Amino acid sequence: MKRFALFVMTMALAIPAAITAKTTQPRTLTESVRHQLAMLPRYGVFDNLTFRLDGNTVTLAGEVANPVVKSDAENALRRLDGVTTVVNNIEVLPLSPNDAKLRLAEYRAIYGAPTLATRYGMQASPAIHIIVKNGVVRLEGVVANEMDRNIAGIRASGVFGAFRVENDLQIG
Repeated sequence: MKRFALFVMTMALAIPAAITAKTTQPRTLTESVRHQLAMLPRYGVFDNLTFRLDGNTVTLAGEVANPVVKSDAENALRRLDGVTTVVNNIEVLPLSPNDAKLRLAEYRAIYGAPTLATRYGMQASPAIHIIVKNGVVRLEGVVANEMDRNIAGIRASGVFGAFRVENDLQIG
């Protein structure tokens, strides 16, 4: 009985704090769109989504390995308050067994590096996105410094089967 009373008291104290934290800081439309895209359940390391906001119109771009992510992104934004139109220019990457193998090999090479695994591998949404299209690998995302950018590029270039590696990682 004492445990139950302690639980109820703890919850009574925690709930108002959580509610006031959410209501005191409203999100901008840009932050809401970014949040909705990041929270897509099937959005992962092999996808890259970008958007442009023009008034109440959101234009989606990028590449996805799973076709469902394209429709999930559009549907999530259509339900968002403040968005009137969604233009979906997301490219669905070719469903190629060779590209699928290459994606996994690139993932192991990049996130298998101890320096990158500890800094970026444990995040809910991966910082380094690996886009593979017809054997060409492109790295997208944001890393902490030039050294991490170079390590990711070198590790990606060492994977057998990649025709070319484009390191488009940004330093942030």
